Amino acid sequence: MIPFITEKTSCWDKLKAESRPIFIYGMGDGALKIMSVFKEKGIVLSGIFASDDFVRGHSFQGYRVHKLSEIEEAVEDFVVVLAFAAGYQEIVDKVHEIASRHTLYVPDVPVAGRGLFDYDYCLENADKIQKVYDSLADDFSRKVYSNIINFKISGRIEYLDNVTTPKAEIYKEIIKPHTSEIYVDLGAYNGDTIRELLEFTHGRYSAVYAVEPDKKNFKKLSKFVSGMSHIYPFNAAAWAVDTQLPFASKAGRQSSISASADTYIDALSVDSILGGKPATIIKMDVEGFEREAIWGSAQTIAHFSPKMMISLYHRNEDIFELPLLLKVINPNYKLYIRHQLYIPAWETNLYATI
Repeated sequence: MIPFITEKTSCWDKLKAESRPIFIYGMGDGALKIMSVFKEKGIVLSGIFASDDFVRGHSFQGYRVHKLSEIEEAVEDFVVVLAFAAGYQEIVDKVHEIASRHTLYVPDVPVAGRGLFDYDYCLENADKIQKVYDSLADDFSRKVYSNIINFKISGRIEYLDNVTTPKAEIYKEIIKPHTSEIYVDLGAYNGDTIRELLEFTHGRYSAVYAVEPDKKNFKKLSKFVSGMSHIYPFNAAAWAVDTQLPFASKAGRQSSISASADTYIDALSVDSILGGKPATIIKMDVEGFEREAIWGSAQTIAHFSPKMMISLYHRNEDIFELPLLLKVINPNYKLYIRHQLYIPAWETNLYATI
């Protein structure tokens, strides 16, 4: 029994019990994962729709892709299951507008790994979940933590609405970057998070180490940092040790280490990259391999206590395993959790400071 977890019935069980038609909103990997769970649980899917502007005679997995307006004309009352990520205000507003007219669920399916985050899963990991909750540094982190977990179980977007924090506020109130940061960016993509940091330091820093495994992303990153002093880009994956790993390149944010890939890339640990030198900020967004990246930074974390920014949403276990691991390596950290604008609970991140 975990007092702050109030949702005990998963959205999957509610969908299974539905008598109204159920339509998935969106196509792609998210829809495939949701359809797989529907099949496993015997949930009946009535069809698929996309925003009116995007429907061009598409079909998806044998279903004709309808316009929302077509379904609303034909069906009086139905349930909507969101199957894509909304990270911009315009799209989030659209999702809320649909939720004002129809019952809407946003099922939680992991970006990486397997299994579903439901109440039974929470009970199995109750001690760890409670330990993280008790270790958080402020009341708002505890509210974010409880709301994210209740969202993951229920699929109800109301849980995200009142715990969303603007990125600028997180930087100013928790990270508080200064003009001589030594920044390690794991999952540097095209340089977007380096750009973010420099906005708050007025372009000043001591050094930046940028690690990005995808070749196309790395090319964009290299172009962005070209001519900038003391920025060291690495076309490699962040890992626990220096090695080589199979890698599936998707030329975007979803490129990741994959056992089924036949292309190998270099993998480096932060401790190896720094060679005993300090870091003052480490950011980790490495598509489900944050645990390995933390282990590869263990000496730096233990000895220099850099400010940490770590994604908590790729794997089901991340939301409790990663904070606990960080505390083991450096018990002096104060832990914060914040959620930025996103549906589902992506961009839910762990922040650690001394």
